[in-house]
Amino acid sequence: MKRNIFILIVCCSFLFLSNTKSFAGNTIPDTVKAGIYITSIHDIDFKQNQYDINLWLWLTYKRKEFDFLQNLEIPEAKSFTKSFSTIDSSNGKVYLLMKLQCLMKDNWKINNFPFDRQKLRLSIENSQFDSKELVFVADTLGNHYDPRFVLKGWNIDSFKMTTEIKVYETNFGDTSLKKPHSEYSNFKVRIGIGRDVSELFWKMFIGMYVAFLIAYICFYIHADSIDSRFGLSVGALFAAVGNKYIIDSSLPDSTSLTLVDTLHGITLFFIFAVVACSAIALQMVKKDKIKKANKFDFIIAQILLVTYIAFNYYYIHTAMKG
Repeated sequence: MKRNIFILIVCCSFLFLSNTKSFAGNTIPDTVKAGIYITSIHDIDFKQNQYDINLWLWLTYKRKEFDFLQNLEIPEAKSFTKSFSTIDSSNGKVYLLMKLQCLMKDNWKINNFPFDRQKLRLSIENSQFDSKELVFVADTLGNHYDPRFVLKGWNIDSFKMTTEIKVYETNFGDTSLKKPHSEYSNFKVRIGIGRDVSELFWKMFIGMYVAFLIAYICFYIHADSIDSRFGLSVGALFAAVGNKYIIDSSLPDSTSLTLVDTLHGITLFFIFAVVACSAIALQMVKKDKIKKANKFDFIIAQILLVTYIAFNYYYIHTAMKG
């Protein structure tokens, strides 16, 4: 009987110790409360895929060894500087406030340019402590940007702060880890922006539309004025191509067909159609069918104009909705 009691005590002790070790192994990470206030977003550079952002960042946590002044990591930043910081640890918690200027890299979606809507991304991590040691919690109280000074020429459509566990399939050279897998808590900010597009659209595309109208005038020049007709058409062709190169010089390279490509492609096609129709009308004049040539010019002129406007309306309207 005593032997059975002894075995029972040993088993219970073993189970108790196992559970204690298991509980100790699953330590609860400390919480870091994070919040931001953006003072400006500027110098959006589509060609270089980057923009500048100035902001205040504050962090509240218990463990001083987190030391965000030294361990702050902004994964999407090309570079960032801390122009000001203050620390208060008088009440048993560390309160850190810092001013940051960041040069951020991003990938722009330009398919619907200039009716595009972009997402600006910003996230922070602690470079020394993984998600087993700390997790972020977003401070959502109050406003997070100044709408008067944040972004010139753009409107902020949405502002979202979230947290997540970011996975890196590497051990960063730490041989104590059994497999190349690391997890870090990540505080994310996503800012949706849209353009003030009305003036910008005409500023960028007025040259293209003038080029089409120059070619379109050919239909109101007598069909036997071959030099005038073809001279205007060729000039319009070069003007449209030049306008496209000017716009492309300010945009990043894209492997997909953008709105800029589509509208210029349509314009070039219709200028070619004007040249082709002028050649047909000239053949009619050479056969002494002047009235027929004039009637042909009038009908084709209306068809091309209405079709050109319809194509432009469709693609622009689709881009605005997208």
